[in-house]
Amino acid sequence: MIRTSPPGPPHPSLGASAGSPRGRHRNRNEAKENAMDSRWSGLKDIAPQERLRGTAERTGIDPDALRALDPREGLSTADADVLVENVIGVMGVPVGLAPNFIVDGEAVLVPMATEEPSVVAAAANAARLARECGGFSTSSTGPVMIAQVQIIGAADPHAAAARVLEACAELREAADAVDPMLVSLGGGCRDIEARVVHTRRGPQVVVHLIVDVRDAMGANAVNSIAESLSDRIAQLAGGRALMRILSNYADRRIVRARAVFSAAQLGGAAVVENILDAAALAEADPYRAATHNKGIMNGISAVVLATGNDTRAVEAGCHAYAARSGSYSALSRFEANAAGDLEASIEVPMPVGLVGGATRSNPVARADVAIIGTDSADRLARVITAVGLAQNVAAVRALATEGIQRGHMTLHARTVAVSAGAQGEEITEVARRLVASGTVRADRAEQVLAELRR
Repeated sequence: MIRTSPPGPPHPSLGASAGSPRGRHRNRNEAKENAMDSRWSGLKDIAPQERLRGTAERTGIDPDALRALDPREGLSTADADVLVENVIGVMGVPVGLAPNFIVDGEAVLVPMATEEPSVVAAAANAARLARECGGFSTSSTGPVMIAQVQIIGAADPHAAAARVLEACAELREAADAVDPMLVSLGGGCRDIEARVVHTRRGPQVVVHLIVDVRDAMGANAVNSIAESLSDRIAQLAGGRALMRILSNYADRRIVRARAVFSAAQLGGAAVVENILDAAALAEADPYRAATHNKGIMNGISAVVLATGNDTRAVEAGCHAYAARSGSYSALSRFEANAAGDLEASIEVPMPVGLVGGATRSNPVARADVAIIGTDSADRLARVITAVGLAQNVAAVRALATEGIQRGHMTLHARTVAVSAGAQGEEITEVARRLVASGTVRADRAEQVLAELRR
């Protein structure tokens, strides 16, 4: 790759130097736990309305700001009609609250939007275990996104790339002129890169515009810059600009999270060894890695969706990052430290924002962001990544001990009971009998419900 500036670190996983224009290595480990206590025992035993009131009290949020979490007060059909085309209604997704999280010394309650039973409970349980050793520590490379301009038809592609780079100062100035508001907030174009990519259609010049997008996810900002500069880039390259679009492989926007889980809390040294062996398979085998990473995304996607961010962009970037070595592997790493405790870490692209899109226009997303209490996209990305790691630890621990079905099916039994037609108090009783029988299936639920109603 031809660069306009001295090369930075060879890969984000190796860290970023303090002065790197690509994104400074930020760390909030010196932060102290805030006044809000994220521990909340008995949460599962109270009604949703009580949980909502308690959330407002614990976070200090005006209860009116959380009214959108009531389906009768949330996203209306009229509101939805503005967000997407051809609206015919609104689909509800359960939003559960995961307590117990400490992220960089700050307690946080995390709303998670998911249809899958056991996800919220698993994340909360892992967060409870992690807080015994201080919770989750994070770092990030900053909110840097890439816009690509594809140039085809250049007669001399390598020289074309060089000509583009010779005009780096001009192109950066032009890029910043597209979005002066972004520049005024401290963002803007940080670098220009040019590559010659050999495709089955021949060599093509691909120009990367490296942009600090601040508190935005950044798609609109970088797409506008790419489209505005494409003609000039094509002229410099002596070719034709075709695609002008962001890359969802946000490998300049990396977030890392780490936590220690004591062997005693996990169930002993043998459990730690089982977890390490299970994790090693996910590192080596793509068949296992796909399921391992899906578990991570259970946590990540739930918070991304709850906060109105783009789940598809985050998922695409994470899975691409998992294959960055040339083969698909686990996004997390598990190790035993000198004391024999489990050290879990994760590193993922996390392009999320707080401005623009559904984060601002969807009232439910606004309420969920308020609960997290974040003041920046970077902080939100750190919390999301910590949740992904918590989810992963919970899943691998279950797999390495009792198996995933015991806890999952216990919670799934209520969903099966509802699908069989159970109502009110019947739901709890049908679910209890299903779990006791060890058979959590729709036909069995119908049979149990019929017995109850005799």
